[in-house]
Amino acid sequence: MKLNILLFAGLLALCSCAEDDTFSISTGDQLTFSTDTVSMDTVFSTVPTRTQTFWVYNHTDDNLRCSSVRQEDGGTTGFRVNVDGTYLSSSSNYQARDVEIRRGDSLRVYVELTSRTMNTSDPKKIEDNLVFTLENGTQQKVNLNAFCWDADLRRNWVISKDETITADRPVVIYGGLKVDSVATLTLAAGARLYFHGDAAMTVYGRLKSEGTAEKNVVLRGDRLDNMFDYLPYDLTAGQWEGIHFMSSSFGNRLSYTDLHSPYDGIVCDSSSVDETKLAIDHSTIHNCQGSGIKAVSAKITVEDTEISNVLDHCVDITGGSLMMNQCTLAQFYPFSLRGTALQLTALRQPLISVVRNSIVTGYADDEISIAYADTTMAKVDFRFDHCLLRTPRFTTADSLRMTNIIYEDVKDTTIFGEKNFVLFDTDHLRYNFALKATSPAIGKANPDTSLPLDRKGRKRDDEPDMGCYEYSKE
Repeated sequence: MKLNILLFAGLLALCSCAEDDTFSISTGDQLTFSTDTVSMDTVFSTVPTRTQTFWVYNHTDDNLRCSSVRQEDGGTTGFRVNVDGTYLSSSSNYQARDVEIRRGDSLRVYVELTSRTMNTSDPKKIEDNLVFTLENGTQQKVNLNAFCWDADLRRNWVISKDETITADRPVVIYGGLKVDSVATLTLAAGARLYFHGDAAMTVYGRLKSEGTAEKNVVLRGDRLDNMFDYLPYDLTAGQWEGIHFMSSSFGNRLSYTDLHSPYDGIVCDSSSVDETKLAIDHSTIHNCQGSGIKAVSAKITVEDTEISNVLDHCVDITGGSLMMNQCTLAQFYPFSLRGTALQLTALRQPLISVVRNSIVTGYADDEISIAYADTTMAKVDFRFDHCLLRTPRFTTADSLRMTNIIYEDVKDTTIFGEKNFVLFDTDHLRYNFALKATSPAIGKANPDTSLPLDRKGRKRDDEPDMGCYEYSKE
């Protein structure tokens, strides 16, 4: 009896092995894919993309085998494909043969792209199909596509003489961009600089960013893909290292410039306060993993500019001179916070600070920090005029430095704080710091000191608004 049982078990095993080695040729049996399209969105030509993946499932009751899995365009588009460990290379004619997928099993496909130069000024769409041909003759396809954009790729770039970057094509910078002490770098209207994660702009000479209302200069990270399906990397902080103005650098100007998602936005080293180190107008510094503007003993003017959502201070000034008019300092960093919207410090160096027609607000009850060396105020002179401030009302002698101030009531969440502004989508990290119709900042700037145009280049009316954006019903 034992012998019969063993023989029976052996026959079952043989039958089972025979069934496992049988592959369906029924046209009714097909593969299932986790997606029918792999899209790289917009990528820079000649720059490798990150790897994307998808799954191939066999949900049928039978084993399936692909006689081939191949790239339809034969590798001419620059897509690179790995099918469950098998790379589709030129030596294999960009295909894998006899790929088995047992019933209830799956395999993973990896896709990357390094496209050729497109020779066009605008992004151009390229695509390929990954074709799965089953032994039953059925063909199933997954589309691979991307918009490829020609860029000027630079590594460890040194500007040693006067030079202009135009808007002809984007510039991708690896390793950093250095402006030598004898050179001036001009960024023409519409210029777009994309910095890799370890790259900064270091200025020993001079930087002139000459954007316009219609064509801002854009300074940002080089990741064009998404962290998650709903979240582009471009909306996350710390994508590049920002701009560093060294002690030898003076006469810098940023006009109509969009600087976003760096570590520190702008850092200014200690230097003489007899000459303007940096002037900013009609610009945006947004979403920094460090500070927005950080300066030590420097002369800085900031007008019609938004500085928003930073981990440390939106504006951090130690000594020197700060003149700020019609700015919006919005400290609504969506994660943890270490700083305030505005920090003024005069512990060792004298400080002069004048803030006019501006909004200084955020999540905290007090968004202004002022530190000085002694109680006589000999080393600090600060003044706020016609401003909306999120700070406790000044009741000491310092109150004389505060004129025509609207103090936010931190208990009133209907018009103050984030309720001043049009859009707060913290789930998707999307913000719009234009004023809502209910904002108390509307019509409260001083017409005598107000600037003629707002951040977007729109004309202000006879009753101008606080902050960098003039209210518009649109």
